Amino acid sequence: MSAETFHFPKQTGFYRGKVRDVYEIDHRYLVMIVSDRISAFDVILPRPIPYKGQVLNQIAAFMLRATSHIVPNWLIDTPLPHVSIGYKCDPFPVEMVVRGYLAGHAWRVYKSGKRELCGVKLPEGLRENAPLPEPVITPTTKAHSGHDEDVSRTQILQQGWISEADYSQMETYALQLFREGQRLAHTRGLILVDTKYEFGKKDNQIYLIDEVHTPDSSRYFYADAYEENFRNHLPQKQLSKEFVREWLMENGFQGRPGEQIPEMTDKHVQHFSQRYIELYEQLTGQPFQPQSFSPQEVYEAVTEALRKLGIST
Repeated sequence: MSAETFHFPKQTGFYRGKVRDVYEIDHRYLVMIVSDRISAFDVILPRPIPYKGQVLNQIAAFMLRATSHIVPNWLIDTPLPHVSIGYKCDPFPVEMVVRGYLAGHAWRVYKSGKRELCGVKLPEGLRENAPLPEPVITPTTKAHSGHDEDVSRTQILQQGWISEADYSQMETYALQLFREGQRLAHTRGLILVDTKYEFGKKDNQIYLIDEVHTPDSSRYFYADAYEENFRNHLPQKQLSKEFVREWLMENGFQGRPGEQIPEMTDKHVQHFSQRYIELYEQLTGQPFQPQSFSPQEVYEAVTEALRKLGIST
């Protein structure tokens, strides 16, 4: 997708994130254009991944609609496959990471000898990819640039970042969303291993914002291979962005000072694109239809969607 910067009717702000270009409209709405940029270890990699933006946006919209009975969410419309329009909410400064298995960052912390993550006690005797006794919430700070940082519930409340009432409600929503995400994944032959949720407030009500259950925010294992692989101490076949992180780590990059991003060849880019498309088809049960749009087509589609919301020049 293009890195074009637009100016839409009654635009009141613009922010370019790691993956999304976000336009504020009339202080009330957000237009999110999901690019093909890819980030790992909080660093934007040098080459875009074809159709990644469309995959992420379509999965997020699918999952937001599938979980809207649990908590209100920000989404109003998806005028194009890689574009979403929704309510502007005041975001909370933390991400709610929910983990059902000991994988990824949690495993790396555990393997280092620690038995506590974000104030959550972890039992002894676990192996990589082992199921946790019950899903746990391990929040992180939300960094616009640089690295997100692990933080505990106690720290969040002591710092006054979020009221206890709001945080408790977010915990309830996060666990309910995770269970629903696991149920949806199970119907598609997948296991939702871990994910993150972001929340905000509008009119004094908590809303689910940003993306939900996408490969950029979640880790999935294939259910049919899980037990045998776990029993035999083999890596799990997974659909998530972890395969990108693993490739980077194998080539000496974890986002630390002085490290160089390895060369992304055409073969790497094509492989990453295919993995994202595979996750879309596996998660939704629908064939992926790649689409591309000119900047003019994007502008016209967004402008028409805003007009339906009463926003015009």
